[in-house]
Amino acid sequence: IAGQDDPESEDEVYEVVDLTEYARRHQWWSRVFGNNSGPIAEKYSVATQLMMGGVTGWCAGYVFQRVGKIAATAIGGGFLLLQIANHSGYVQVDWKKVEKDVNKAKKHLKKKANKAAPEINTFIEEATDFIKRNIVLSSGFVGGFFLGLAS
Repeated sequence: IAGQDDPESEDEVYEVVDLTEYARRHQWWSRVFGNNSGPIAEKYSVATQLMMGGVTGWCAGYVFQRVGKIAATAIGGGFLLLQIANHSGYVQVDWKKVEKDVNKAKKHLKKKANKAAPEINTFIEEATDFIKRNIVLSSGFVGGFFLGLAS
């Protein structure tokens, strides 16, 4: 009689619903972007993916901004020093030789560009597949990247 008042002793039947299996079968992004939604999309929640993508994007954007400023300053300063040296007479530029070397480099690049095209196309296809499989993470990365550039 004391067992009837105890809720643990009652034999009620509960249905166990596996939400992870249900979520794998009914993904909204599968209907939008196809069935291969990728392993990251199955392991982490949307909020976690956005946070991971946003943080890594912000870091990449911040580093890109800082390195870009340093590189632009160094290249611009180098050109400025060369112009000052040229104007002062310390440096003499043979413009015909420069033009000849630039044309030679253009021909060389055109030959190499035709050979490199298949590798570039393969890389672009792989990158596109990765972005499609991890659309939430990728969108978080892009947003974070732009925030990193702005900060």
